[in-house]
Amino acid sequence: MKRIFSGSPFEPKIAYCRAVVAGGFAFVSGTTGIDPEGPAEQSAAEQCRLTLTRIAAALEEAGTDISKAVRVTYYMADFAEFESCWPVLQEYFGETPPAASVIEAKLIDPKMKIEIEVTALA
Repeated sequence: MKRIFSGSPFEPKIAYCRAVVAGGFAFVSGTTGIDPEGPAEQSAAEQCRLTLTRIAAALEEAGTDISKAVRVTYYMADFAEFESCWPVLQEYFGETPPAASVIEAKLIDPKMKIEIEVTALA
C-alpha cells in the first residue's frame, strides 16, 4: 500500500491523505479547487478544472493517470452549477468516461462549489 500526501494543512488535522494505492486501485480523496492565490470568487467550472488538475497530479504520483479512472463522484454545493462543468469533464474524461454520480451537498467551505473523488486502476 502507498499513501500520497499533497501537503494540505487539512491532511494531518483530519487524518487523511490525498490518495491511497491498494489492491490494484488508486483512491483519490475528495478534492476541491479553491486556489488561495486566485480570485476571491471562482466559477464552478474554474474550480472543477483546478480540482481535476490536482487529481491528475495525485494519480500520476500513484503511478497511473486520469484515463484509468473507473469511478468518479461529484459533490456540488449547488446542483444548478454542474452543467457549467461539463466542458471541463469532457476534456478530462471524454475519451475514457468512468462511472459517475453527482450529489448536491454542503461543502466544508462556502467558497467551494465542487468536490471530486476518483477511483482509478493503478
